[in-house]
Amino acid sequence: MALEMERIREIAKRVADASGLEVVDVELRGGGKSRMLRIIIDKPEGVTHQDCADLSREVSTILDVEDAVPGGSYVLEVSSPGLDRKLVRPGDYERFTGSRVKLTTREPVKGNRHFEGRLESFHDGRLMLDLTSAKKKNRPGEAPEKLEFELSNVEKANLVPEI
Repeated sequence: MALEMERIREIAKRVADASGLEVVDVELRGGGKSRMLRIIIDKPEGVTHQDCADLSREVSTILDVEDAVPGGSYVLEVSSPGLDRKLVRPGDYERFTGSRVKLTTREPVKGNRHFEGRLESFHDGRLMLDLTSAKKKNRPGEAPEKLEFELSNVEKANLVPEI
């Protein structure tokens, strides 16, 4: 199954690259006739409905011709990552430096695994999170609270929409 997923990712990436898009994630869920192949795409100026439709049409054709999806039948869904986009690769952390993020660590940091704050920096596999802005009220003159995390310790991270 891992080999098939790598092949599907490669096909999606090849089509996305040709259209100026980035493949954020590819996942195959379910079993039997109720399997869903989800491809999440992005680009700096945002993904349009047309981007999703075009990629869906092209990838679907290639997957079917090459019989790349094991078991044959599947439903293909192509979408944008949304406002609460997952941060997965190091490039995601570099791109979204300055944004608010919510993250969960594998191992506790200062007795906690759940954090929310502004992604201040990302270098050499380490990210700095400013937790000051996540507090309800800061005391006057209170020093900013910043924590550094190893990317390898981040289990899950998402952007926090700022509207």
